[in-house]
Amino acid sequence: MSGEDAPAQQQNAVDQKQETKPAEEPKAEPPQTEPAAADAAAAAAEATPAAAAEKVPEEETFTYRALVLTGYGGYDKVKLQVKKGKPVLKAGEVQVRVKMCGLNFADLMARQGLYDRMPSPPVTPGMECSGVIEAVGEEVTERKVGDKVMVLSRSGLWQEIAVVPAVHTFIMPEGMSFEEAAALPVNFVTAYMMLFDFGNLRPNQSILVHAAAGGVGIAATQLCKTVKDVTVFGTASASKHEAITEGGVTHAIDYRTKDYVEEVRKISPKGMDIVLDPLGGSDTHKAYNLLKPMGKLITYGTANMLAGQKKNLLAVAKNWYHQFSIHTLNLIQGNKSVCGFHLGYLDGETELIAQAMETILDLYKDGKIKPRIDSTWHLEQVGDAMRKMQERNNIGKVVLTTEPMPEEEKKEEPKKEDKKKDDKKKDDKKKDDKKKEEAKKEEEPKKEEEKKEEEKKEEAKPEEK
Repeated sequence: MSGEDAPAQQQNAVDQKQETKPAEEPKAEPPQTEPAAADAAAAAAEATPAAAAEKVPEEETFTYRALVLTGYGGYDKVKLQVKKGKPVLKAGEVQVRVKMCGLNFADLMARQGLYDRMPSPPVTPGMECSGVIEAVGEEVTERKVGDKVMVLSRSGLWQEIAVVPAVHTFIMPEGMSFEEAAALPVNFVTAYMMLFDFGNLRPNQSILVHAAAGGVGIAATQLCKTVKDVTVFGTASASKHEAITEGGVTHAIDYRTKDYVEEVRKISPKGMDIVLDPLGGSDTHKAYNLLKPMGKLITYGTANMLAGQKKNLLAVAKNWYHQFSIHTLNLIQGNKSVCGFHLGYLDGETELIAQAMETILDLYKDGKIKPRIDSTWHLEQVGDAMRKMQERNNIGKVVLTTEPMPEEEKKEEPKKEDKKKDDKKKDDKKKDDKKKEEAKKEEEPKKEEEKKEEEKKEEAKPEEK
């Protein structure tokens, strides 16, 4: 019997006694049970807030750091914030303690408002990550707490805690690092499905891979090596040629100094069996014209739209103006095919993605593929990480770690920023000095001409006299 029930039962007994007594006795006071009830109620009232006070901190003090896109624009629009409150799991979901996150070109476009699969700001970006499952929701049977997983999602993974459907997670193979796991899903699923589901890559074929030093480019090159005698043409800046050649590219082309169409034609006059096009605009036209009969163009991006930190309307307009379109009759007569791939629109095709991941992970276990990590950055350094990728200075995957930046490094960051500013000032000064020198050089011939003209005039004066 609880203390709260006792006063009520005692009161009932008193009432029964009062009913059997003569009428003149109602003045007799019953036992003092009311104060006891009041004391019990007061004690319960005091206990309830205490219990609530114990529960509230558990929920409210649960915090985790997250990168948030606060608006469209430059690198500074992605800010590190602290989120409060423990996420609530729905049926079929798991909670993942994120260790590493992958940075993709789509994230750069999303920052400028050029990627339609990202929800409107404020929103946490991130389409892939790796980590450890901390909690599972109802109806989750194939995942358990402690599983090391890689995650694929439309957005929301650049944070320390992520809640996702269990079917969007994949068990990490033995020996795979968290960095590799965060670098694998988007790039390798994209490359695999384009090459084998659309491209039907077979032995002795040729393929053109743009941005061959990027995440998808390296993934595609590695996957091509799993098929016998595939010739890979890869475009990249000259400084990256050694790396992509070692990675499996047969013919490296410097797109900055050479016309890649001419270079391909020199080596393969008939053209390509497959062209992977992440560029869009006029480059898609070039890609189609490079196809052999029975060739396949697979377009999967519009990187040419991205020019500078913020949205460049001229670049966007130029890309749309040169947008590729073709009549079906031309396809029939040319014996060519054009395919479009967008992993972001396959987020509901969990079985299709799972099949591709199963094959990819088997290739990883067999040692035939391995994600290449360019660099790893703390969440606090996301601006620098995005800058490196957008300026095409990476070879392989750029990864973010959720591990907090050490205090020593934080102290060094302002110094680095100051150094960057100083270097920029020096570069600007060099450019100004160079312009001045060029201007002087241009002025020197003019001064010489003027001097000669003056001398001629001086020589002509005595003759006039």
